[in-house]
Amino acid sequence: MAVPIFQIKTEEDLKKTRNIGIMAHIDAGKTTLTERILFYTGRSYKMGEVHDGNTVMDWMEQEQERGITITSAATTCFWKNCMINIIDTPGHVDFTVEVERSLRVLDGAIAVFDGVHGVEPQSETVWRQADKHKVPRICFINKMDRIGADFSSSVQSIKKKLGANPLITQYPVGGENFSGVIDLVHSKLCTWPTELGDSMKTDDIPQELQEKTQQMHQEMLENLCEWDEFLMEKFIKEEPISEEEIKSSIRKLTLQLKITPVLCGSAFKNKGVQLVLDAISDYLPSPLDIPPVSGKKNNQTVSKKTSFKESPTALAFKIEVDSFAGTMTYIRVYSGEIRTGATLFNSRENKKERVNKLVKMHSHAKQEIPVLKAGDIGAVLGLKWTRTGDTLCSQEDLLLLESIDFPEPVISVAIEAGSLSEQRKMADTLALLQKEDPSFSVRSNPETGQTLIEGMGELHLEVLIHRLKNDFKIKINVGKPQVFFRETLLKRGKVKHIFEKDIAGKKQYAGLSLEVYPVERGKGIQIQNKVPNLPKDFLNSIKEGIMESSSVGVVSGYPLQDVGVDIIKWEYKEGESTELAFKVCASQAFHMGAKSAKGQMLEPIFKIEVLTPEEFIGDVIGDLNARRGQIGEIYNKNVLQVVQAKAPLLHLIGYATKLRSLTQGRASFSMEMTGYDVLPESIQKTLM
Repeated sequence: MAVPIFQIKTEEDLKKTRNIGIMAHIDAGKTTLTERILFYTGRSYKMGEVHDGNTVMDWMEQEQERGITITSAATTCFWKNCMINIIDTPGHVDFTVEVERSLRVLDGAIAVFDGVHGVEPQSETVWRQADKHKVPRICFINKMDRIGADFSSSVQSIKKKLGANPLITQYPVGGENFSGVIDLVHSKLCTWPTELGDSMKTDDIPQELQEKTQQMHQEMLENLCEWDEFLMEKFIKEEPISEEEIKSSIRKLTLQLKITPVLCGSAFKNKGVQLVLDAISDYLPSPLDIPPVSGKKNNQTVSKKTSFKESPTALAFKIEVDSFAGTMTYIRVYSGEIRTGATLFNSRENKKERVNKLVKMHSHAKQEIPVLKAGDIGAVLGLKWTRTGDTLCSQEDLLLLESIDFPEPVISVAIEAGSLSEQRKMADTLALLQKEDPSFSVRSNPETGQTLIEGMGELHLEVLIHRLKNDFKIKINVGKPQVFFRETLLKRGKVKHIFEKDIAGKKQYAGLSLEVYPVERGKGIQIQNKVPNLPKDFLNSIKEGIMESSSVGVVSGYPLQDVGVDIIKWEYKEGESTELAFKVCASQAFHMGAKSAKGQMLEPIFKIEVLTPEEFIGDVIGDLNARRGQIGEIYNKNVLQVVQAKAPLLHLIGYATKLRSLTQGRASFSMEMTGYDVLPESIQKTLM
């Protein structure tokens, strides 16, 4: 269905613009909610269903086959004169990078929770990501029609597990026969008489619910008064507080991240979606409500406010390779205007980029537009040098925005082309996939010469291999998954090293004394200079040399991490000491120091949560113990038993198949990485 693209013409239009993401644990109902939003806003003419594989937002073949979201998809819709740019993000831990880069550019978010299970492991991950980027959000407790749904328990889990301050603005009525919601802000009963849910009916609160509604309305006001002095004053004086004053307070405190409004409903049964759209409009920020974006200009921090009059500044947050359109770069415009035919400057690459075409996205469908303005999200076709996290700006006003951090891969598989003719095609395609997905990497095993592809989990690699075989028609052979280990140091080590060599007929000299030692888990490589007169250029070269050397460990060649390095002495010769000499000297000295400190291998550890019928609890726990799992909490959740544990990824490969076998397919699980821990020596010997 053709929908006219609304163009932001004036800065006044920005007040009615919302850039939001929908995020949750897998199977909480994100995509179903998005489909209903598109239908009720007139963006699509029918509601797609995940189980039927016909949703608008899950357009990839694998998404439809697996019934999960793999890649974030963008669209634009309209509600009560409000333009809403939506990004539907994946819920599976293997694709958490899609959530990270989406939240980096969004102004607000809807966190969706399963009314039966409440906060689940990936719910915590995406919530922390939203906290990191200071994204205001609203909560939607979904699936209130399901047996075992518990609104109160779900709210408590948001408070307890996420450390949030949930503000209940609605509560469900009808119990397991969920029939509607009480809107506490307007003190109305909202129901949806038709099965399609396209019309919402509001009535006065029934007599039997008035006492509970008054009590919950009072609790909502008390929660608001804790943060809002204006409301507190009226509340103490027992003056009436209007609906508009309540909404204004909720909006203000939501933007300040002091509260999170909680809504409820059933997206699948078409109940509560219109109220979510109202909350997006009423409580989530416009581009004018967010702080000015800041970046580096000539090593100074500068800010750019959301204004059409500023020079253009945009962040590339996603790259997509389209077989017909070529490279498509998704951008968030923070200031100024970007027009078709304009020339921009990539401040990281120091190269010019020409804007061949601008489009607004509706899932994978494109609608061409002439201009993107401050506060908008769209895509640019034809950029050559730009990667995820790059800044696009004018050459006259260079600015480098903070980039996007991506996690390191934890698992790899070896692949090889089926023939020599396929080898070049495979290499070119892998380069394209790396450009699309920064959490995916390719390297060559120096010992075997094999090509290794590395990713965030088994499913991540399965999807990539499927694309190579089916989308790009490349014949490949695939090995077994291999865990991507790390290394760290066992103790402290000191080294003094002199680098002295003729390079291209010129003498090169550098001398360094380093001390290396293990540091706390998750700290990476920490370099401290303890020499006061070391020139900055030489210091940067030394750091470069250490970082390059840390990519190859001393036990099995895996990258080193959680290592501290102190520069305690340097030696210099006039005319012979260069930046190159200090870089090579530092690289060699660090490797020697690491050898003297002795290394130890680290393995990735995952937190796992299994939901199983009680009759299989013994088998599940026994299997986790056999996988070197550390069992944590075990508790009841409605009719299921929940087992929380930590286990090494090495022994979780193939776990999905084993769990189905143990529980006749009736159990489910989710997992997320928690960090690295020391690999036992007995296991290490079997891998060497």
